[in-house]
Amino acid sequence: IVGAVVAAFLATVGIATFYKAPSCSDNKQNQDETGIDCGGACQYLCTEQKQPPTVLFTKAIKNGEGRIDVIAKVENKNADAAAKNVPYTITVYGEDRSIIQEISGTLDLPPGTSIPVFAPRIPSGKQTVVNAFLEVEQSSPRWFYMSTDSRNIPTVSNIIQIGTLSSPRIEAVLMNSSVTDMSDVKVIVLVHNGTEDVIAASSTIVPVIPAQGKATATFTWNYAFSDIPSSIEVVPIVVLP
Repeated sequence: IVGAVVAAFLATVGIATFYKAPSCSDNKQNQDETGIDCGGACQYLCTEQKQPPTVLFTKAIKNGEGRIDVIAKVENKNADAAAKNVPYTITVYGEDRSIIQEISGTLDLPPGTSIPVFAPRIPSGKQTVVNAFLEVEQSSPRWFYMSTDSRNIPTVSNIIQIGTLSSPRIEAVLMNSSVTDMSDVKVIVLVHNGTEDVIAASSTIVPVIPAQGKATATFTWNYAFSDIPSSIEVVPIVVLP
C-alpha cells in the first residue's frame, strides 16, 4: 500500500513537472490542428492553405548622388486572410549581379489588397545600380482569418501636382470619416508615366487627421522627374488590428 501511494505521488509530480498541455506554440500538430500550430483551434491558418504573397514589381529610382529610393508593391490574393509584420528583404544589385545593399523590414498584408513598400535614400556609393528586388519568404506570413477589412482608412481626394520642374510637389487631401482622430498616418505616393511605369515615389507622415475632418499630405522632391507624369497614386498605410 505504501509503495502504491509513493508511486501515485511520484506519477502526479512527474505529470505536473513534465507534462505540457497542447497549445498553438508547442511545435506539434495536436489538438484539432490541421498543421503544426495552425488551423483548428489555433489563431493562425496553415500556410499551405493560402496563396503566398506576390511581389508585383520592384523599382530603384536614383535620388541624388550616392543613394537611391526603392519602391515596390506586394499583393495578397487571399480574400479571407491577412498577415501582420511579414518580414521582407530588399536587395540592390550593381553590375555583374554584385550586391550593393541589403535592407530588411516588415509589412502588413490586408486581405485582397496590394500594399506599396517604400525604402528611401539607400546608400549606393559610387557604384551603378542596375536593379533591385524585394523578396518575401513564402513561409514567413502567419495568416489569420479576416473576411472583412475593419480598418479605418482615410479616403484620398484632390490630388494635385504643383511646384517646378526641378522641384516638383504633390499634395493630396485625406478625409477621416470616423468619430475618432487618426494620428501619425503614413502615406506613400507613386508617380506613373504614360506606360504606367513608376518614375518617382515618396512617403510622408500626417500627424493628425481629425475626426470627420481632413488633412493634407505633401510630398516634395529636389530633382526633376525622369518622365512626364501621367497618373498619381496616393496610398495611406494603416496597420492591421
